[in-house]
Amino acid sequence: MKVNHSKIVDCTIRDGGLVNNWDFSVEFVQNLYAGLNEAGVDYMEIGYKNSPKLLSGAENAGPWRFLNDDFLREVIPQKGKTKLSALVDIGRVDESDILNRADSMIDLIRVACYVKDVDKAIQLVTLFHERGYETTLNIMALSNVMENELIEAFEMIKDSVVDVVYIVDSYGSLDHKDVEFLVDKFKTHLPNKRLGIHAHNNLQLAFSNTLVASELGVELLDASVYGMGRAAGNCPTELLVSQLKNTPYKLRPVLDVIERLMIPLREKEEWGYIMPYMITGSLDEHPRSAMALRASKDKDKSVDFYDKLTTPEVTFEQK
Repeated sequence: MKVNHSKIVDCTIRDGGLVNNWDFSVEFVQNLYAGLNEAGVDYMEIGYKNSPKLLSGAENAGPWRFLNDDFLREVIPQKGKTKLSALVDIGRVDESDILNRADSMIDLIRVACYVKDVDKAIQLVTLFHERGYETTLNIMALSNVMENELIEAFEMIKDSVVDVVYIVDSYGSLDHKDVEFLVDKFKTHLPNKRLGIHAHNNLQLAFSNTLVASELGVELLDASVYGMGRAAGNCPTELLVSQLKNTPYKLRPVLDVIERLMIPLREKEEWGYIMPYMITGSLDEHPRSAMALRASKDKDKSVDFYDKLTTPEVTFEQK
């Protein structure tokens, strides 16, 4: 049988950090890395490589929000086969904070951007590529991108040095037909690029959409252990490990991580499929309003929340 060339990029620490402000202990991250490495997961995205001086409130976030190479060497003194990844945002990274890959613990740097900033993302990707890193360009919120905008972006991307271009379902609103359409569009316009997918689980479709993408030849598959990620979370790593065919992945180490680390954490932090996140996903909207609702005393009033999001009239309180 043909070998499956898909590779899993586990985003538990980076995307999951959006749930708990990156408040993971060093021991937690060490144990997670050991489990993913034993399971044969290809990449662990261990955080953001943004620069604290370019973001307000940086002092309140955990260290995985602003990765430091010296700190990483202490956390993971001996890397296994699982490579380390980091994400950067446009306008939030100082180029001088990025070492050459030969001097860094990080193997892959991914640049996230909205379609209007693809030109700026390519500049960053080129810099990271020159410094020896594997690179990806992650176009966020594709469900809100006009096709002509996407075509213009492809024109800039196709001759760039970026290794992998990502289909990102930021709002968790895509279904399998959308994924098929986008994969075909990306392949047609970027025949020389490898592809990746990052799916959110607002409609309980992150796993199935990721499988569809894999079957269509998308290579890098984002996931997180126990689905931990912003709001509705991501495609669960354990499902990919258990269901992808013809791969060397091992499920037991991931189950062990879930039992020891993720279940206790889930008792303290909230993520995953919850009604307000389903509502924003079905309306193709960013989940920030649902996240605010879940942090309020009205967190379970989904009908009122739905009515507010779907009522076109602007209402003002009476004086």
